[in-house]
Amino acid sequence: MNSTTVVTVYFYCWFVSVSSARFSAKEAYRLIYRTYLKDGFFSLWRGNSATMVRVIPYAAIQFCAHEQYKRLLGGYYGFQGNALPPVQRFLAGSMAGTTAAMLTYPLDMVRARMAVTPKEMYSNILHVFVRISREEGLKTLYRGFTPTLLGVVPYAGLSFFTYETLKKLHAEHSGRAQPYSYERLAFGACAGLIGQSASYPLDVVRRRMQTAGVTGHTYGTILSTMKEIMAEEGIVRGLYKGLSMNWVKGPIAVGISFTTFDLTQILLRKLHQMGYTSR
Repeated sequence: MNSTTVVTVYFYCWFVSVSSARFSAKEAYRLIYRTYLKDGFFSLWRGNSATMVRVIPYAAIQFCAHEQYKRLLGGYYGFQGNALPPVQRFLAGSMAGTTAAMLTYPLDMVRARMAVTPKEMYSNILHVFVRISREEGLKTLYRGFTPTLLGVVPYAGLSFFTYETLKKLHAEHSGRAQPYSYERLAFGACAGLIGQSASYPLDVVRRRMQTAGVTGHTYGTILSTMKEIMAEEGIVRGLYKGLSMNWVKGPIAVGISFTTFDLTQILLRKLHQMGYTSR
């Protein structure tokens, strides 16, 4: 594998997670450096548009759903949204992640296919949808959906639970109702680290099942896929392949997401109070 085959570390991580190739963090960093030298700094964001097509609606639905679920659970159990007990805090996050995953899963499937196939195979995102539907059937767009739902429950649940809990503890000990931006980033990074680590094996299973049609494997159920991965590659090198690189990417991404949402929400509330938004 070279930089002409996989041009960013993101695609490298995808490649090793869906194949039996051994993951190497050193090779991933070398790939970043080689890509930078050959194609320039902005080449590291190549393919980002395909990721954004999925991330933007997923994040919007997830954060919106989380606020609604907090209100519903808070009203049902007699608590304010930000003062939910631990179990309800976890449930709100899990349900928000599940809602977003259910509504955007085909986009995740398309992203997975584009990450592990040659650029010549699919001309654009619409072409992926059309070709998969014609050649493999519409059901293929939901291949790996079950492990995704099983994985998003601990991932989203623990992520939102950790972030909300850290903010609550911070307010209690600091006396400040709102954390500083860098504190929000740190809380979000912790949330991403914990959530991703808890759900990573199911994430690997999901990727394997999503890309089975182009990698030559025929994975069946979640359990059989896990057994096959463990038998061929082991537990750590199989089910946790690439986790170390995701510990770099995940906390940063989640930290920025949570912080951006919080600060945007605060800004919109201030604008509303000043009369700049419609009632």
